[in-house]
Amino acid sequence: SSMTVERIFDELGHFKRFQACLYFAAAFQAIACGIHYLASVFLVETPNFVCGVPGNITHVLYGNMTGSSLEEILPVFKSGPVVVKTADGEQWELSRCRSALRIEPADFTYDFHGNKTVSACAGKFVFDHSEVRQNIVTDWDLVCDREWLAKLCQPTFMLGVLIGALVFGDVADRVGRVRILMFTSLSQFVLGVLVAFSGNYYLFMVLRFLLAMVSSGYLVVVFVYVTEFTGSKVRTWTSMHVHAHFAVGVMVVALTGYLVRVWWIYQIILSTCTSPFLLFCWKFPETPFYLLTKGRYKDAQALLDAMARFNGLECRLKAEQLMEIEKSDKAAALLEQEAEGQPAQPEKKLSILDLFGSWRMAGRTCTVWSIWFIGSLGYYVFSLGSVSLGGNQYMNLFLVGAVELPSYMVGCFAMDRIGRRMTCAPALLLAGVTCILIIVVPEIEALAIALSMIGKFAIAIAFGLIYLYTCELYPTIIRSLAVGTGSMMCRVGSVVAPFCVYLADVWQYLPQVIVGILAFIIGVLTLLLPETLGQPLTNTLEEAESLGRKPKTKQSPLRNRDAEDGLEMKP
Repeated sequence: SSMTVERIFDELGHFKRFQACLYFAAAFQAIACGIHYLASVFLVETPNFVCGVPGNITHVLYGNMTGSSLEEILPVFKSGPVVVKTADGEQWELSRCRSALRIEPADFTYDFHGNKTVSACAGKFVFDHSEVRQNIVTDWDLVCDREWLAKLCQPTFMLGVLIGALVFGDVADRVGRVRILMFTSLSQFVLGVLVAFSGNYYLFMVLRFLLAMVSSGYLVVVFVYVTEFTGSKVRTWTSMHVHAHFAVGVMVVALTGYLVRVWWIYQIILSTCTSPFLLFCWKFPETPFYLLTKGRYKDAQALLDAMARFNGLECRLKAEQLMEIEKSDKAAALLEQEAEGQPAQPEKKLSILDLFGSWRMAGRTCTVWSIWFIGSLGYYVFSLGSVSLGGNQYMNLFLVGAVELPSYMVGCFAMDRIGRRMTCAPALLLAGVTCILIIVVPEIEALAIALSMIGKFAIAIAFGLIYLYTCELYPTIIRSLAVGTGSMMCRVGSVVAPFCVYLADVWQYLPQVIVGILAFIIGVLTLLLPETLGQPLTNTLEEAESLGRKPKTKQSPLRNRDAEDGLEMKP
């Protein structure tokens, strides 16, 4: 679709009442995607715990504290054993994954120098329920030798996200955007509620994997949907602010986590809070671009008339004419080529190798891919890691979501003022610097949290901007491919992120070091990309390659192709 279809928006408004209603409805469901992507933060959180003992406990010693039950001691338990005495006189030393039975103790003291028999936990585990009443770790004992099962929860979810993006992005081009939006949002609701009733770990993982696929499918298609319904004037804005709804989802998770400490109730609330969407999503129209490219002119005409009616304008456009103008445009372009003595080239099938066609393009692709990668890696390392920053974990996660909203405002504003490159590079450099500062500054909790938020703010700017920037750096013929492969890198980043967060067990600041160094290097590389602000969208590989070069000869006047701006955006 080219300039001609873009006339729809010049006639019917770029973002009038009809588009606004559709946009906010469609983006509303993106909140659900944010919710499910980060719900596991509290699902798999491991509370304090020690081994249980067979028998009833009568006395408990821990350092110089005494009590009559493990529950009293657990909130302050750090390391070392807890010594307990049972009703039948046995004395046990309990730590996280070991219990030791003292052999013939003389009296009941904290220190004991006699013999003891050490074994893996003799009884069930005892968990500290003051923070987490009940989650999958406490329900299914995912600790000690089963701890890795809990840690697998987020990476498998992200793998589902990766596969879902591939599957649904492709299907949406065949069966239409709306059917996929309806299918994925309904499945999100059903699967989300089913997760709460999964009776065991394996069913839980399978359901969450499917949930990840449909959530990711919704996100991919909603980007295409909103960009095909809004005109080029507002496209930067509309595509960036779908992310903002995702951030609202993150805030909802923090709030619900704080209020509800039982995991299955928490899961049900999170799954049902966007359900009003299901009542009206079946009324959504298919996008005009899709209808026209599939040749469904009657439907397209009806849609254009409805848009005009709703926006209070009269519709002078005829669907068939739009397509005829476009065909004649193409024919004219071919004749022009022949007149200039160039034979009309048949369209060749482009592959991923075309992104690396020359040294210049190869360098550009590597840089763009690495921005996608670090954007996603940084996003999830900051979000998932916020819970362990110290302070109130619910507040931290809430702030991580909240700080994104101004970042998209700043991003939109800066992109159109100082350009794409000069917004992206400083944002990445800032993220790199804050990560390193987190390590250097003395351990002041508030300062670490503030720095972490600045890092998240900066990464979110780069992450929100890269969709559009990629569209502008590549020509029409491989634009979908460029954005598609870019978002693949982004999904790879999100699969790696949870593992990166777990490296904090090795050294508290390791995740920040990794993100910081990468962000800094990639920020420097970004400075080498061409600026695309105010440039027409390119159509051929040659044009794309000459972006940012000083023009030697006067170029043939290119028609501004803002039309493609978002059409092929497939995150």
